Amino acid sequence: MTTETTSTKAEKGLSRRALLKTGAAAVGAIAGSGAITGFPTIWAQTNITLRQFGTGVSNINAIAEKCKADLGITLEMTATDSDAAAQRAVTQPDSYDIADIEYWIAKKVFPTSVLQPMDVKKLKYYDKIVPLFINGKMKPESVIAQGTAPHTVGFVEAQDSKKFAKEPTQWMTMVPTIYNADTLGIRPDLVGRDITSWADIMDPKFKGKTSILNIPSIGIMDAAMIMEAMGNIKYADKGNMTKEEIDKTIEFLIKAKGDGQFRAFWKSFDESVNLMASGEVVIQSMWSPAVAAVRSKGIACKYQPLKEGYRAWGGGLGLASHLKGAQLDAAYEYINWYTSGWVGGYLNRQGYYSACMDTAKEFMSADEWGYWIEGKAATGDIMSPEGKVMEKAGAVRDGGSFEARMGAVACWNSVMDEDRYMVRRWNEFIAA
Repeated sequence: MTTETTSTKAEKGLSRRALLKTGAAAVGAIAGSGAITGFPTIWAQTNITLRQFGTGVSNINAIAEKCKADLGITLEMTATDSDAAAQRAVTQPDSYDIADIEYWIAKKVFPTSVLQPMDVKKLKYYDKIVPLFINGKMKPESVIAQGTAPHTVGFVEAQDSKKFAKEPTQWMTMVPTIYNADTLGIRPDLVGRDITSWADIMDPKFKGKTSILNIPSIGIMDAAMIMEAMGNIKYADKGNMTKEEIDKTIEFLIKAKGDGQFRAFWKSFDESVNLMASGEVVIQSMWSPAVAAVRSKGIACKYQPLKEGYRAWGGGLGLASHLKGAQLDAAYEYINWYTSGWVGGYLNRQGYYSACMDTAKEFMSADEWGYWIEGKAATGDIMSPEGKVMEKAGAVRDGGSFEARMGAVACWNSVMDEDRYMVRRWNEFIAA
């Protein structure tokens, strides 16, 4: 990237006052030149607002506040669940500027032309993105997991193309920001035995005390992990089931439901926390920060590594097709700020992972980095981004290091070829 050199040149011949006088119309050209580096609060003078929507995991007020302080850009955030986000992205494209969505959602959304590809040459930290999002591998020898692996929908063939590229190109569909390896959450004080497999959620001992999440595209993946662990079926690709495989999976779930195995089916983070904290449920589909939220109440809760591996998901920021001029430049500026480290450190401290680990590291203490990323025992208390004690000194993260966790991903959340059929069948299960 040549931004550093161009910005120095530009600043010499352009005083801050002169820049403010140029107003919003000219800001686009100046931003593109890199002149804004050095005093990005220029955006405050132009009243630029970016409307962002997406799932609650990353639409966090603290990020909007820090963006305003650092860039002067006002960020209006709306949080929804995954299914609502997929629907809004396609049906209300004029209602947002930035789509903060998951990669399986991008597979549905990008071909509809509501998002514009991003020029990687304008992405300041592109070369810092972890390889998982570029070629699908943690390390060169890694096996690519099943499902909609982010790199398979991460690039398009050309700027005017809607066709996903088989190899990285200059045109990215979204800039990756957040991801994690999901597993089952358990109440170790209440399960009464070692939990080692996805199959354990179906133990008759836990009848009426289990839960899986009710977002079809994700819930079906948890069900697939359970089915394979029980030896009921071997999918060719869990992330792209045949109709026959979908039927077998749903029939199994309907029977388990009829037998009273499940206590509930949750859709939101808070529901999962309440089910676990109350003890109504002792083993369930869960998200890492939800486990942390239960623990922060002083209640034992563990994110249990399982022998079959993790189900992973990843999200990123996409640009609405209607963005142009100063708005588009502001959006790139925001995305470059987002990947510059502060947000990455914040997300890492919540138990997620940043897509630009090198920049995030600069915003974490050595102890935080050791605990969250390297799997080391904490030397001091581990604090949440809000300053609450999450873990005491000596604690080791469930599942260990970043490499151990993301290296044991069995499948990614996905959109199947038979997606409509799957959703219909899933809804039959929920209604049964």
